[in-house]
Amino acid sequence: MEVAIREVHDSDLPVFFRQMNDPEALRMAAFTAKDPADWHAFDALWKRIRSSDAVARTVLADGDVVGSAAVYGEPGEREVTYWIDRAYWGRGIATAALRDLLAEVPERPLYARAAADNEGSLRVLEKCGFRASVRARGYAQARDEEIDEVVLTLEE
Repeated sequence: MEVAIREVHDSDLPVFFRQMNDPEALRMAAFTAKDPADWHAFDALWKRIRSSDAVARTVLADGDVVGSAAVYGEPGEREVTYWIDRAYWGRGIATAALRDLLAEVPERPLYARAAADNEGSLRVLEKCGFRASVRARGYAQARDEEIDEVVLTLEE
């Protein structure tokens, strides 16, 4: 499978919206929008992302839109985030896309956050060089409860 990243196109947004409303994926991601089904809030978020200094990319697998990946935030505190359609989990797509994004954004350190029980995401981040730096508890909107969270850091 060929994995690539590219600039986000307007036509990608409805695909992202659908992907980010998968109940199982929401539960796994845990730290999500207050109301993932609110198109207006989703659209406003993507307008802010695309007009900021964030580096946002669409993830493609064999030419199909399968997710997104981004680096956002203030210098010195920038974080990575990604979302891959659940139908494509476990195929190395998130790892390949994140590696491409990290090559495009050379600044360090970068940070990432994941639910402590999201083994797949933690594995992706570790394969890309991130190391756990802090454990915390945070309110997970998608689970409607406080859960354990891991903050990871990429130094080099």
